[in-house]
Amino acid sequence: MPRILGVDIPGKKRLEYALTYVYGLGLTTSREAISKAGLDPAKKADDLTDEDITRLTGVIRADYTIEGDLRREIGQNIRRLVSINCYRGTRHRRGLPVRGQRTKTNARTRKGARRTVGAVRGKDARSAAKIGAAPAAKK
Repeated sequence: MPRILGVDIPGKKRLEYALTYVYGLGLTTSREAISKAGLDPAKKADDLTDEDITRLTGVIRADYTIEGDLRREIGQNIRRLVSINCYRGTRHRRGLPVRGQRTKTNARTRKGARRTVGAVRGKDARSAAKIGAAPAAKK
């Protein structure tokens, strides 16, 4: 497993696909980086020499924002949106979809697991709810 920019990439895969394990490099950008470095994209990652790895690392560092820097930049962008109280910032703060998706149904990824609100159904659940509640004052 060769190590590129602090990330172990799978050695048995083709280089263009192995580079996608680096955060911030997709298939298109990995192909661009490989062509700029003058390497063969069909070559397996294990077959890279130290010189190839150095050349590829230099190209990626010079032309792309990746890993920690990219995560930090994205986090700062979200914090800025939240601090200026724009619509997108309030959606981030509430944990709701940001890009206009519907929320009446779906949106479970952002909203989390369903929480039942309102009537409690079933005899056992109703009696447990009564025990947990404070006794009502009589008139």
